[in-house]
Amino acid sequence: MASRTSRDVLVRGLAVLGRAIREEPRIFAVAVSGSVLFGAMTVASAYVVGAVVGDVVVPAIERGAVEVGALALAAVAVFGISVLRVAGIYGRRLGAGYMQYRLQAAYRRRVTRRYLELPLSWHHRNATGTLLSNANSDVEAAWHPIAPLPFAVGTVVMLVGAVGLLFATDWALALVGLAVFPALFALNVAYSRRMAPRQARAQRLRAEVSGIAHESFDGALVVKTMGREAQETDRFASRAGELRDSLVAVGRLRGVFDPLLETLPSLGTLAVLVVGAIRLRQGAISVAELISVAFLFTVLAFPVRAIGWVLAELPRSVAGWDRVRRVLDATGEMSYGDTTLDVAPPRPASLTFAGVRFGYEPAEAHLPGTEVLGEVSFTVPAGKIVALVGPTGSGKSTIAGLAVRLVDPRVGAVCLDGVDLRRLTAASLAGTAALVAQVPFVFDDTVRANVTLDRPGIGDDDVWAALRLAEADGFVAALPDGLDTMVGERGTSLSGGQRQRLTLARALAGRPRLLVLDDATSAVDPRVEAAILAGLRSSGADAGVPAASILVVAYRRATIALADEVVYLEQGRVLARGPHAELLATVPGYADLVTAYEQAEVDHAKTETYEETAPLPSGLEIEVDR
Repeated sequence: MASRTSRDVLVRGLAVLGRAIREEPRIFAVAVSGSVLFGAMTVASAYVVGAVVGDVVVPAIERGAVEVGALALAAVAVFGISVLRVAGIYGRRLGAGYMQYRLQAAYRRRVTRRYLELPLSWHHRNATGTLLSNANSDVEAAWHPIAPLPFAVGTVVMLVGAVGLLFATDWALALVGLAVFPALFALNVAYSRRMAPRQARAQRLRAEVSGIAHESFDGALVVKTMGREAQETDRFASRAGELRDSLVAVGRLRGVFDPLLETLPSLGTLAVLVVGAIRLRQGAISVAELISVAFLFTVLAFPVRAIGWVLAELPRSVAGWDRVRRVLDATGEMSYGDTTLDVAPPRPASLTFAGVRFGYEPAEAHLPGTEVLGEVSFTVPAGKIVALVGPTGSGKSTIAGLAVRLVDPRVGAVCLDGVDLRRLTAASLAGTAALVAQVPFVFDDTVRANVTLDRPGIGDDDVWAALRLAEADGFVAALPDGLDTMVGERGTSLSGGQRQRLTLARALAGRPRLLVLDDATSAVDPRVEAAILAGLRSSGADAGVPAASILVVAYRRATIALADEVVYLEQGRVLARGPHAELLATVPGYADLVTAYEQAEVDHAKTETYEETAPLPSGLEIEVDR
């Protein structure tokens, strides 16, 4: 079993290296050329040193006089070989480093691009910490053997040349080389066999530690408010301890094999001296040849280690590559069509759900899926506001995601202006519909950058117009640097309501024709929320562009009352549709739910102070039924 595992790791590891060579052939050729030059000069240096000692130094000692010309020629030869060795080292290291970092950068981009292509259902089945590990440490592990690879290839060329020269020098000394070099290779293979499972486990634990750390930091609020600091610390410490023990096991194995790898060439040098002394007494070789061979074994000790470095890193490389390939080979990405919805002049878009059924895939393949929506049908007419109302788990957020095609329905269709979203181009869909989610996400950047997202054609005037419409211009103007104010990671310098309005302004800056609000203003004062919705209803761009159509997930009675139509959901199905007052009078479940929402809002107001209030727009009256 261990033998099969070792062979499998070797074959798969060589396949990974082959992929690297195919992707960067020119850089690899430069690195290998430098390595071959270094190897050739290493072998040549042994014979030059042997010739200098045997033909210059020894005769000079015997004669008691130094021949200046011969000594100068020897110095030039040694210096020339040294210069060429330096050039080889430079080319090898530059090429290997450049190749390794290019591959790491390229595959980080590929993994990240794949993340963006895969649907949310795939992301739901994979922990964020694992995904971070895939794009970082797994990519690094996959291409880690690239650094010593050109050195190892050059070493192979050097060994072949060295063995050939050994045979040309003396067959007995060549047999010593044939005994030592295969022993080194066999030792490296044994090392790789035992290292493979240890490296694979260490790589898996790296991802798990990263996942636990990310989860703990991301959920810091929950951890602190629930008093779970000690438990989370223990959970992280336990897995970090496993990783430590795994890495210690890796280091312990290296501690056993490294001395052996260092000792074998030294034993080879000793054997050469013993056998060489006998052959020298027999007159089969000269002093220069003996010195050359002994020196050759000495200088080969370090380069031969390069083969061991590659073999030692193959298990980790295979483990990292398997985890990276799992992302690159994942299926389920959304394909887009070639239909566009560009209209001139822009006008509100209509949204239609026609017999939509949807369910989330299970976390594991053998588990059943969860159906969330069943036969949902309704329409958001152009320029109208439709409110989605329903108890927790009724499918409101799922409908919001379907409306902007974060996911696709299993059955039925979601259409914009009568066109199935699956037929639209990605650019057309992004330019037509915008979603403001429940949890606002703010980048660690300036206010301006958070609103524009580097989208072309959005100037400061457009930013301020979007901020005004989102009732956010007041607090932004009061910030120390206005639009240039850094808001911190996830907008930590802003309140919850400010973050919500900033993300709303981000959506509005793109001038969408359909706006989907998934409880996107829950952290602001109800009057501010009403002012925002009223502004969205009546707003138009400077050129007189009509307001966008709005699909809003609503909880507050005041917000619901602003809608032209209410869609009432229960257990993933539409139970009723119509004006708020009509549903309040005819649908008991709806009335009970809205009353419960209202009571919860009253209780919230008693214990929580909103950051600011705003007067209702002139002429706007909200009907509140008791």
